Formats: sequence, structure tokens, C-alpha cells
Amino acid sequence: MKETKTRIHFTRNDLITLFIVTFSALIYSLGMNFLVKPANLFPGGYGGVARLVSEVLLKYAHVNVSFSIIYFLLNLITVLVVWRQIGPKFMIFSFIFVTYSSLFTAVIPVHVVTEDILLASVFGGVISGIATGLVLRSNASSGGTDFIAIWMSTKFNKPTWNYVMVGNAVILSVAGLLFGWDKALYSIIYQFVSTQIVSLMHQRYKYSRIDIITNRPEEIRNLILLTSRHGITKVACEGMYTHKEHSMLIITVNTYQLQNVIKAIQQADPAAFITICTVDRIIGNYHQVPLE
Repeated sequence: MKETKTRIHFTRNDLITLFIVTFSALIYSLGMNFLVKPANLFPGGYGGVARLVSEVLLKYAHVNVSFSIIYFLLNLITVLVVWRQIGPKFMIFSFIFVTYSSLFTAVIPVHVVTEDILLASVFGGVISGIATGLVLRSNASSGGTDFIAIWMSTKFNKPTWNYVMVGNAVILSVAGLLFGWDKALYSIIYQFVSTQIVSLMHQRYKYSRIDIITNRPEEIRNLILLTSRHGITKVACEGMYTHKEHSMLIITVNTYQLQNVIKAIQQADPAAFITICTVDRIIGNYHQVPLE
């Protein structure tokens, strides 16, 4: 019996993704060399581990191992482990980000933008968050703990970036013990800002429930199914003011799909009454568009 190999088909949109990933890697590297390194901050995830290992080797073993080399090797090991767990395109573009960010960090000279460590912490976090958020919105990642966060988000159908923040706190605690608590505490500010920016930009695992009161349920259903593959629940209802019969449609969608679904509803029934609320978590069968 012959094994079927999964073929990867690249499209023109993938060229846009490649550009965004490359641009994001450059932004991340500039933030690292202009703000994070000069302020001696410790980023979270593999960036924090790589910087911590590099500093420990230099301080205690007097061995100078580049941050870029450690960062690249950590991500390479992770890619090899989770390759079959996530879509191949996602992994390829994520590895491209890791490769470029390692390269850019190695070749771009370290430059002090500000002596104020608080400014470096806040704006370093903003730059890191924007870079990571752009990559995630393009269906790739910045590697490292992003793979873990995305795997958990897919499994539990809820955002897990704040849990990653807990793991980062462990890294910062070790850094505080070895290199001083002032740098560790400022690094927490950096991490908090970065995590909040990522959480704001990455909408894939955030959900909204839409309740629709309408007299055209079938027209709305048909247009929504062209926009998304989510199930719709129909409930008969009555307006207590007019005592007229209506239909109520209930659907849960990803937040990034919300505007397209609303447009479809209003196109099918301009008179539809729509309410939207945030969903904390989904339990049960829910179609999540797989990562390519």
C-alpha cells in the first residue's frame, strides 16, 4: 500500500505572507537590538531563554555564545518535534521568521535609543507585540512558545496567551535571581505590554455569539454559510409588543469573521435585529479553519 504524501501548494497570497513575515522579523530584531539588549531586558519565550543562557554562559563560564545561535537552535528543535502537529505552511513561514530574526539580530548593530529603562520596556514590548501580532494574523508565528500557545488554543478553543505569560514569569524569576530584580521587574512590564498587544491583534481564538431576529431566516442562512462553515440554530419566537411571529438565529463565529457575517445578515435582511456578545469559551463541536 503506497503512502500518500501531503503536497504543499503555494499561491500569490503566500508571497504577501512571506513579505509580512520578513518585515515582522526585521521589526522584532530592531526592537531587540535597539531597546531590549541595551536595557538588558529579558524577553519571554525562547527569546528569553536564549538571552538567559547566553548571559549565564558569558558571566559564569566566560564563553560568548551568540543569542542568535541559541535562539535558532531552540526553535529548530521545536519545529522538528511539532512539524506534524500543525499545518506545513504555518511551520514553514514560522521557521522563516525564526531564521530571519536570528540573522537580522546577528547583523544589525546594537544601538542605544534611550537610557530610560521604563521607556525601553514599554516601547520594546509594543514593537515585539506588533511584530508577533502581524505574523500571527498572517497564519504564521514567531516560533518558540507560540507553537505551544497555538496548540493549546486549538485544543481548548480559547486564547491562551496569558498562560504563556505565566511561563515567562518563571524565566524572569531566574533572571532576577542571577542578574538582579530591577531588570527582571522591568522585563515583566515589557512582557505584559507585548502580550496585551498580541492578544489584541490575534483574533483567531476569540469568539462572538450573534443573535438575529428576522423574518427571512432561510435567506440569512444561505448567505452566512457562504461566509463561514459554522452551524446555525433556529428558534421560533414572538415579539411581545406586536405579537408577531419571528425567527431567532443563533451562531457563534471567530471575531475576525464577525464583520463579514454581519454584512451577510444585513444584505439578506436589512430589517434584521442583531445582538452580539463575547464568548469566553466553547465546549463541543466547533469548526475551526485548520492552519495550512
